[in-house]
Amino acid sequence: MTHHLPDWSALREDFPILRQKVHGHPLVYLDNAATSQKPRVVLEALDRFYRHDNSNVHRGIHELSRRATVAFEAARERAAVFLHAREPAEIIFTRGTTEGINLVAHAWGGKNIRSGDTILLTEMEHHSNIVPWQLLAERTGAKLAYVPITGNDGLLELGGLDNLLDNTVKLFAFTHVSNTLGTVNPVADLCARARRRGIVTLVDAAQSAGHRPVDVQEIGCDFLAFSGHKVCGPTGIGVLYGRRELLEGMPPFQGGGDMISSVDYFHSTWKEPPHKFEAGTPDFAAAIGLGVALDYLAAIGCDHIARHDAELAARAMDQLSSLPGLRLFGPRTGHAGVVSFLLQDIHAHDVVTVADQRGVALRGGHHCNQPLMKKLGVESTARASFYFYNTAAEVDVLCETLREIQKFFGA
Repeated sequence: MTHHLPDWSALREDFPILRQKVHGHPLVYLDNAATSQKPRVVLEALDRFYRHDNSNVHRGIHELSRRATVAFEAARERAAVFLHAREPAEIIFTRGTTEGINLVAHAWGGKNIRSGDTILLTEMEHHSNIVPWQLLAERTGAKLAYVPITGNDGLLELGGLDNLLDNTVKLFAFTHVSNTLGTVNPVADLCARARRRGIVTLVDAAQSAGHRPVDVQEIGCDFLAFSGHKVCGPTGIGVLYGRRELLEGMPPFQGGGDMISSVDYFHSTWKEPPHKFEAGTPDFAAAIGLGVALDYLAAIGCDHIARHDAELAARAMDQLSSLPGLRLFGPRTGHAGVVSFLLQDIHAHDVVTVADQRGVALRGGHHCNQPLMKKLGVESTARASFYFYNTAAEVDVLCETLREIQKFFGA
């Protein structure tokens, strides 16, 4: 944990993209739940790698390959430290959270889930933490069950959780932070309650990694996945953490080069984790960029970032709640840096379109949360999502923009 309060204004200067104007207005980028912006240190690291060290990893004995391999494996070590994993072997590089969850569904689920088993999810899950389990259930004859949420405040209804965690449940998968509601789930408690019953757990950390401290040992999860592009890193790279004992017992997710120990025409053997799950040429440049991004975030302190995100969200919710005809979603306290809302009689897409003309980047739609939207009785919401380079002044611009939109539509 860091102790000195960061200079948020100075950090904002690390992001060249934020200096531009959009439609003649200063850019106010409030779409961080979809993807974060990249600091100069990450951009420079990618440029430097491609200019000086670009070569495939693990397979060459020449100097460039050696340098690339050292940097790639150093990024794995950095990710292990960032998540407080026991060892780098528990870190698998993926294309993102979605691929990480699919890897577990195929490799662990294909071996361990059978007809009559239950996969427990929650009603606030992103499609990436629903669809892979639906496909697994269809393949195996397992069934899905859901922990309900409590109406508009968007909290999990945990009173009946112990009854849901019955002896048919083999896996409990849930999000750490809801990408629509901003709810911060008590993941350590959820994992502990599942573990007491011998149930394997997976945490979707797409909205929490890089925004708050994430310690897999403290959480006590069996698997955890996040995406690089949401933590100031490059696109196309992500991390899956898995407990070593589970990874050792899982078959490969994909077959190909680099994940094998030996191959003949009729039989192959596999490397030890994590390489068993990294078939083919990895996106080694992106992994190296991710390692730099994680160093950058660690220097700021994810504890500080969490407080900053929450303060901006609280400011936004306080101001938005004063607008007539505006509906807010999610808890009123303990909120992460995600605020979803609807303006009465104005479609979310119209809100986002008009806001864009004023330089404010929001997101409108179902946010890959269609079942949750149905639960909330809406088709879509508009969403503002914050990160440490956002400012209180930008929250004020958002609120003033929404007032102008209401006037524009006569709402």
